[in-house]
Amino acid sequence: MEILVDLHTHTVASGHAYSTISENALAAARRGLKLLGMTDHGPSMPGAPNLYHFGNLAILPDELSGVKILKGVEANITSHEGELDLPLRYLALMQLVLVGMHVICYPGGTVEENTEAYLKAMNNPFSDMMVHPGRPDFELDLERIAHASASLGVPVEINNSSLAPHKKGAWDNCTRFARFMARYGGPVILGSDAHFWDRVGEFALALELVHEAGIPEGQILNTSPERVFEYLKRRHQQRPEV
Repeated sequence: MEILVDLHTHTVASGHAYSTISENALAAARRGLKLLGMTDHGPSMPGAPNLYHFGNLAILPDELSGVKILKGVEANITSHEGELDLPLRYLALMQLVLVGMHVICYPGGTVEENTEAYLKAMNNPFSDMMVHPGRPDFELDLERIAHASASLGVPVEINNSSLAPHKKGAWDNCTRFARFMARYGGPVILGSDAHFWDRVGEFALALELVHEAGIPEGQILNTSPERVFEYLKRRHQQRPEV
């Protein structure tokens, strides 16, 4: 299986990542990728860029080193109501909105509270894709999330970075989630979650998990730029006027 798109990467603007967008794009080109998401953390993450950063993304070129660039955000869920940390007028400017839960940004809660927050964020028309539900930081009903992904047609990520050996408990969680995704058939994305250029386009662990869980290639969105662009076009047509 060939993955030609990495939608989840970070630059120095995130505060705890260490490469520029130019360095990430060059790394993507060397790996044969055709499309790269620039998705720095939303402003509730310590060290993350302020709103002006997101308002100024339009100045960046649409292509670097022969790789097309999607200018976006990894927005943080900040409450049990599924609220995001980027105001609507900025979300509306984004070509790609990834959404996830992070320690410090989200208060935590019961399985029910966490799952409801995640699902409410998934139902937000400005949320394009949901990320790393398999992380053990917050307990979630992974089967409900997989079922909602299939019902809503919103992709959910299998996060390569989460599967690193030092991240205790994530492999088992992600395996259960991947099997639920295979069962219900919702769209999947694989993301490197790269915080340094040498991790861009790194999907080895995620691909191992996909094969183990029996997720077919046709269920994975980022096998081609065309499939990603087609999905985002449909999704953005659902965004209300801001």
